[in-house]
Amino acid sequence: MSATSPTPTRSRVLPIAWVLLLLLGLFFLIAPAADLAGDARQGLPTDHQTTFTKVAGTSFASVRQSVPGTARYVTLLERGYALHELTFGLLFLAIVAVPFRRRERWAWWACWAVMVANLGYTLTFGRHDQTVLWRSLIGDVALPVLLLVTIPAFFFHPREAARAAS
Repeated sequence: MSATSPTPTRSRVLPIAWVLLLLLGLFFLIAPAADLAGDARQGLPTDHQTTFTKVAGTSFASVRQSVPGTARYVTLLERGYALHELTFGLLFLAIVAVPFRRRERWAWWACWAVMVANLGYTLTFGRHDQTVLWRSLIGDVALPVLLLVTIPAFFFHPREAARAAS
């Protein structure tokens, strides 16, 4: 094998990471879609109930009954938050699907932006609810790992690798 041809392991890393990033992008769409469905049914997603109770000191059902205006406002905030998450997920998926696959460096950098939403979710909800924390760590850990293993594909071209080897 010449110094300029990629090793079989390295040549398989990018397509595998790409597929896993697409799956992660689907996760970034499913979670806010589920939150929006929860908002429509009960005013607050099921996975946010524990956080609400810990922060407010009462259940959302109690607030809906005793202070309906406040409950409507919380539901409005939840809906807006879910739509922001959905926006990040759609943009992430679009970037991964086309420019990332083409190895455009800007796409690699742009994929990091979704970490703002990931960490925001973990710090907002995960710190109050262990179940949410563990789910949120999927994106918090998977995204950086997958992006880091793709560094050679985006930043080291075969000619650069040949020059570095000599």
